[in-house]
Amino acid sequence: MITKRIIPCLDVKDGETVKGTNFINLRKAGDPVELGKAYSKAGADELVYLDITASYEGRKTFTDMVTRVAAEINIPFTVGGGINELSDVERLLYAGADKVSINSAAIRTPELIDTIANRFGSQVCVCAIDARLEDNGDWVCYLKGGREKTNIKLFDWAHEVQERGAGEILFTSMNHDGVKDGYANEALATLADKLSIPIIASGGAGCKEHFFDVFNIGHADADRFANP
Repeated sequence: MITKRIIPCLDVKDGETVKGTNFINLRKAGDPVELGKAYSKAGADELVYLDITASYEGRKTFTDMVTRVAAEINIPFTVGGGINELSDVERLLYAGADKVSINSAAIRTPELIDTIANRFGSQVCVCAIDARLEDNGDWVCYLKGGREKTNIKLFDWAHEVQERGAGEILFTSMNHDGVKDGYANEALATLADKLSIPIIASGGAGCKEHFFDVFNIGHADADRFANP
């Protein structure tokens, strides 16, 4: 049986960890390296750093931070945000990241998944999927942090992502994210049972029982949660 993983996620802007709601009313929350070290010491299996900076200057600051994290933290970490082409992946991996997470760029250019997997190996490529359960019962994928609806169905896209070479899928249910009332365990279980690559659940934890349920009912391989 594969060991279940707990993965804290830190949002980073201009080199500092920030907290807020939907990227609004952001406030500083500490040094990302020191927070990462604290999570590692507390027993986290992996970390995720999400770059929410829009500027080119901010991207360079994030890359410098990745180098610092790699030098001081000895658990695997994934980076995401602003990854649109292979050069972005190269920059972050060479800085010391273990994996990269792509979302909207993968839907816009699915071949990017193949390119990353062929160049660096499937284990490097995490494909994040944001989806909402619509009134008609279909799970539909969204872009741009949930602001732009597509006509792509969750389970079709997840299968394509696997076939193109992604090593893991990070699934966020927009219906459950931030509500703290549990996970979309039925959808998670469908993904886990239909696919052979690991499924990471994101968004929904409000108590310890939700972690138990996401692993035992949702069959998730890992849980990613935001910096509290």
